[in-house]
Order: sequence, then C-alpha cells, then structure tokens
Amino acid sequence: MIRITELTLPIDHPGEALPAAILGRLRLRDADLLDFTIFKRSCDARKKHAALSFVYTIDLSVADEAAVLARFRHDRNVGAAPDTSYKPVASAPKEPAGRPLVVGFGPCGMFAGLVLAQMGFRPVILERGKAVRERTKDTWGLWRRNVLDPESNVQFGEGGAGMFSDGKLHSQIKDPRHYGRKVLQEFVKAGAPEEILYVGKPHIGTFRLTGIVEKMRAEIESLGGEIRFGSRVTDLHIEAGRLRGVVLAGGEEIRSDHVVLALGHSARDTFRMLHRRGVFMEPKPFSMGFRIEHPQSLIDRARLGRYAGHPKLGAADYKLVHHAGNGRSVYSFCMCPGGTVVAATSEVNRVVTNGMSQYSRNERNANAGIVVGITPDDYPGGPLAGLALQEHWESQAFILGGGTYEAPAQLVGDFIAGRPSTTLGGVEPSYKPGVRLGDLANALPTYAIEAIREALPAFAKQIRGFDLPDAVLTGVETRTSSPLRITRGEDLQSLNLKGLYPGGEGAGYAGGILSAAVDGIRLAEAVALDLVGAAAAATISSA
Repeated sequence: MIRITELTLPIDHPGEALPAAILGRLRLRDADLLDFTIFKRSCDARKKHAALSFVYTIDLSVADEAAVLARFRHDRNVGAAPDTSYKPVASAPKEPAGRPLVVGFGPCGMFAGLVLAQMGFRPVILERGKAVRERTKDTWGLWRRNVLDPESNVQFGEGGAGMFSDGKLHSQIKDPRHYGRKVLQEFVKAGAPEEILYVGKPHIGTFRLTGIVEKMRAEIESLGGEIRFGSRVTDLHIEAGRLRGVVLAGGEEIRSDHVVLALGHSARDTFRMLHRRGVFMEPKPFSMGFRIEHPQSLIDRARLGRYAGHPKLGAADYKLVHHAGNGRSVYSFCMCPGGTVVAATSEVNRVVTNGMSQYSRNERNANAGIVVGITPDDYPGGPLAGLALQEHWESQAFILGGGTYEAPAQLVGDFIAGRPSTTLGGVEPSYKPGVRLGDLANALPTYAIEAIREALPAFAKQIRGFDLPDAVLTGVETRTSSPLRITRGEDLQSLNLKGLYPGGEGAGYAGGILSAAVDGIRLAEAVALDLVGAAAAATISSA
C-alpha cells in the first residue's frame, strides 16, 4: 500500500475529483489505480475568511507499487503506508490459568473484555449498573422526573460515562501501535458510521452508541465472555500481598488472579474501599467549572464565517484556553456542538453537569465546560481529598438549585457584572430537570470564579460573541477527570498489589472514550501475556 498525505481539495468537490487528484498527484493512468481508501480527512477552519478545503490522507494500491515508491522516494508526502492492522499478542492456552475479571463496562472495561475474549480468555466482566436499555430509562427518570437511581445513571451502567456524551472518538495520546484504529474498526463493525475511520474529529452520539454497545457485548458473549450487571465490587480478596479475587455487595466472592480495574471517575465508594485496603494511589490534578450555552448559530458564524451551516461541515466546535491573572488556567472542556447540558450526578443530593450530543448535532445550542485547573496543592489531605472537594461543591450546587436536582444557573452578562440573574434572555437552557437562576459566585472556590470572569471576555476575542450577555452558565462541572491515580508499574499492575491492573479514566490513565478504550486494550494484552506465562510455568512444573 502507498500513502499520500496533504492532498487538498475544495470542500464542495464532486466525488470523482478525489480519484482524479490521486492520479494527478502520482502521474498515473486510470488503469494503474487499483483501489484507495480515505485514511484521514480534516478541515482547517481557523481562517474564517479563507476558502475552506478538505485535506486528505489516502491509502491506495497501484499496479506497480515499487516503481511509484521509487519515483517519489524524495517526496515526504508519498510513501509506503504503515501497517495499522491489529495483531493479538497471545492466544489462550488449552488450559489457561483461570479466567480474568474485568471490573467496569465502560470504554476501558469493554475493550479489555473484548480483546481478552478475542484472544480466547473468556473474561468475566462485572458492572455495577444495568444493561444499556434499562440504564437509559433510569437516566431519563432523573432528567424527566427528578428521580435518581444511584446505581444506574449517566455515570454507572453499560457503556460508562461516555454513553451519555458527544461520543467523541479523537485523542492526543501517543499511539505507535495503532490501537486507536482497532477501536474505531470495532465500533464500525458494531454499526457505527464508516466515516469515523477517517474524519478529523469523529463522533457517534448517544442514540447510535446504544445499539453499538449491545452488539459489542454480544460479541464478547459469543466468544465465551460473561457480563454480569448489578455486580458492585465492595472488597478485595488478598493473600500474601497478591490479589486473588473480589467480593460483591451481596457477599459473593469471585476468585481470579488477574483483575482489570476499569472504574469510571465517579466510583467514589470503590476508591475509598481500595484506599482502605492499602492499594497505592496518589492525588492528581483535575478541573472544575460550569457549562456554558450559546446559540449554535453564533458559534458557526464565528468559526466558519461564510461557510456557516454548510452541510459538509456540520455544527462548528471550538477549543479555548486562557491563563488568568491569578495564575489559574481556564479552558473549554468536552465541547458539544448542537447538543444539550445534562444532569450527570450519581449521588443523592448532589448536582453535576455534563454535555451530550447526538450524531446529528442539530440541537439549537452549543455547550462546553468552562473549567479551571485544580491541583493537589488546592486540596491537601491525601489521595481522597480531591473527592471530598468535588463532593462539597456538588452538594452546594444541589442547595443552590433548590434541592430538587435542578441546577443553579446565571446569565453570562450578570456573572461578569457580579449580579444575580432573575430572568432568562434569548438563550434557553437545555439542562433537564431544569435550572434555577441566581448567583453562581458561591458555586465554586473564589479563585475559580475570578478566573472564569476574566476568561469569558478574553475568549470573546477569539470567538466573537462568546461573552454574549444572554448566554447561560449552568453549574457545576466537577467530574472532568479522576482526582486521583491508582498508580501502576511498567507491567501495568498496581505498584503494591500484584494481580490488580488499574486503568481507564477512574485510575487516572485516560481522558475520553478513545483513550480509555486504548488503555483497555493495553491492559488486556498485559493480562493475556501474564496468563500465558503462568500456564507455561504450570506445564513445566507438572512435567
């Protein structure tokens, strides 16, 4: 295969223009081009008044590959395409040394379980929440009826927190072994649109994710894996400093020498259990802030200029950073074009916000987290102190929202001016169960409020109208990432508890669907190699 990079065409080009451009770039005839696929397509919309183009990376087959590569050997944009296919590191022996456990069925646990199953290891996956269809009903119960199920909600259940999000599938992680490609291919195999394999910022959206997640579960089961819902881990079985299994809430013990711990960032009761059992962990930075909503049309005009509303571009997004005078960094987080702000708490009498988009991204508002960096210096007291800080402000948001799971909110103009909001303007907030207008000055630490007040007008210099007085801030966004790390070594096992493989967002090793899924693959490989080694050692010992 040959790869061409930086192949540029106008965004309105007809379909036949792409193969013509490939032939022109390589100076070939029609018959010489055997096949081609789009590996990546991106669009740079930073220059609002310039003509927009798609920039392609193309993988292709030609009649005489060696001759073409030789002719373009000095061209940095033409070369041999790398092999991005996934190659399993092991296969299960006929008599494996036990079945691995996976705790959590979000992106990390799902891909750990899937890859283990594909290698023949028949994992047992434990998920505290419910299957995705039941979980969706429970989540709507909070959004529509103000009724929270602490074990089945935006945070807990099949699909993890990424289930109710924009479904973004891009990441900035280093990925030399192309695990991200494996993740995208598995999603497509399960029913995701093929375009996620090549568009610059792929996403799926909640409604489509539901069926995809179910199909991936079915594949795991067809390969001998087992998924057990309503199975909350409440203790560990440890012998001589090594993990030998887990204990469930009902008292059942499940034995295993290999446990992938794929917790989400909201499994606070499990974090506290792990700390009590002596598992090494340490505090890490995270962020807190508010959700901001603008009309999507405002963002489209600011980001795309005359191309706003173009069907091939869809709803525009943004990414913003401001370094405030008090030393704090303020940035946009989990931007959801054409989406909604959702209730994301998993705990009684607390309010948490997040953002969500469907695949179409056609809701009237754009929303994003506007969050402030928090470091362990802000919450001294050990690895669990960050949890306590989050809990404090989530409880405060519940009170400010009136104690009914409504969220406290304020218009941007009032927030900047330091006065309470009493009536909405031209932007209708999308948060369900609803918002209660007031003053957000007491919804976050003073340093965070000061930094966000400074950042909003600064962001307006990059996106015209970002400080729109009628734009709405909704609080609070606290679960941007885990406030702790369950530290692991080079073998991906806990530093002080062999047999425990912590990973994903909850353990502090990922930040989003794609990076969490990639980490799940890495954990599966580490477990598989250790299981193969254990089986080989047992064979030698018995001989």
